[in-house]
Amino acid sequence: LILTGDQNIVDLAYSVRWNIKAPELFLFQIAEPEETIKEVAEAAMRASVANFTLDDTIGSERTEIEQQVERNMQQLLDGYGAGVVIRGIAIKKADPPAAVNDAFKEVSAAQQTAQTYLNEARAYAQQLTAQAQGESAAFDKVYEEYRLAPTVTRQRMYYETMERVLSKVDKTVVEANGVTPYLALPELKKRALQPPITTVEGK
Repeated sequence: LILTGDQNIVDLAYSVRWNIKAPELFLFQIAEPEETIKEVAEAAMRASVANFTLDDTIGSERTEIEQQVERNMQQLLDGYGAGVVIRGIAIKKADPPAAVNDAFKEVSAAQQTAQTYLNEARAYAQQLTAQAQGESAAFDKVYEEYRLAPTVTRQRMYYETMERVLSKVDKTVVEANGVTPYLALPELKKRALQPPITTVEGK
């Protein structure tokens, strides 16, 4: 159990890989070299984790912590004349204490959900912005045409609008006097699709 920089506790397990680079120093310079390496590792780990928050320690900053511990261990052991070289630090586990682990997972899940909502909101905002920019560009283009030829552009806009409106409704076109009216084919088609009415007579 190690105290983090934001006054939380992390349940942490790690391993240290090292080699002997100077056998004479390893054997005769330090009384208990392996125990010394273990204690130096723990001291370096505690010092490094104290610079990070709990979220960083169990999340994205593991690699940075491992690198700091490796550097600090090498400096301390070289100062002792231990005759070893540190090959790497690997954090195998970094969790909140068991008593609060479930609550911490719920908080983490809520944070991830909130981040998802934020990402969706940003994407929706970008979509609306792009749509508004496109509509603005289209309006500017129409306005430029209108400014150059207002009468023609106004008439064309009227025709396009009426075409959009009338295309969605049934129409009956009645011509001037003396001309046969337009045959209402859509209405006849609807009547043809209706089932026939059956009459039953009793005796």
